[in-house]
Amino acid sequence: MHRRSVFDQVFAVETAIALAVFVIVLGLLVFAVVRRRARAGLFVSRRREWKPVELCYAGALAAVAAGLVIYTALANREQGRENDRPVDLRVEVSAFQWCWEFAHPDPAGGPEDEPVTARATCRGDDLPTLVVPTGRNIRLELDSRDVIHSFWVPELRYKLDAFPGHRNEFTVRFDREGRWIGHCAEFCGHRHHTMDFWVRAVSPEEYDAWLLDAQTGQDIPAETA
Repeated sequence: MHRRSVFDQVFAVETAIALAVFVIVLGLLVFAVVRRRARAGLFVSRRREWKPVELCYAGALAAVAAGLVIYTALANREQGRENDRPVDLRVEVSAFQWCWEFAHPDPAGGPEDEPVTARATCRGDDLPTLVVPTGRNIRLELDSRDVIHSFWVPELRYKLDAFPGHRNEFTVRFDREGRWIGHCAEFCGHRHHTMDFWVRAVSPEEYDAWLLDAQTGQDIPAETA
């Protein structure tokens, strides 16, 4: 959830600055038009340059742009600190045309170490569910079996691309229980729009019990809306 708060803060600051710039520019434009019409006999300067004024507004714009770049870079660094936390759980996320699979570690820790996998068809309400425990650092390991996909949970501000032949990783931590819809955010073919999934955060006790129950058949049924 920390990633979401950082993203929302950056978005709020940048939106406020954009609105302020818009209001200032619009105000100056309206002032110039009204002033020009109110004084029809006003002499119009033919000067092509006014370096002091140009330097002032160019410097102001450069300062605002530099400030936004630095602020955004620091926010990205703050978000990246989540990946430095000790990992409590690893989940393999496999994307393919046109659905997802979520492979959880074997709760029994058997010699073959067969993961417990959530599968579905991504047709209608038959969507796979990524079940995760709250209060634990979860490393999601993304890859693709065919083309580029993108793991995106809008409400949580989580988004990461999945590439064939390459594994992307990021760490998440859920502070509260809940359920959120996720999508593929990279166009990947004619059924791209159906490539949805659920993320469900439960208590650690419920997660451990769910994982043990799911271990019997290995394949976990999909969760409907």
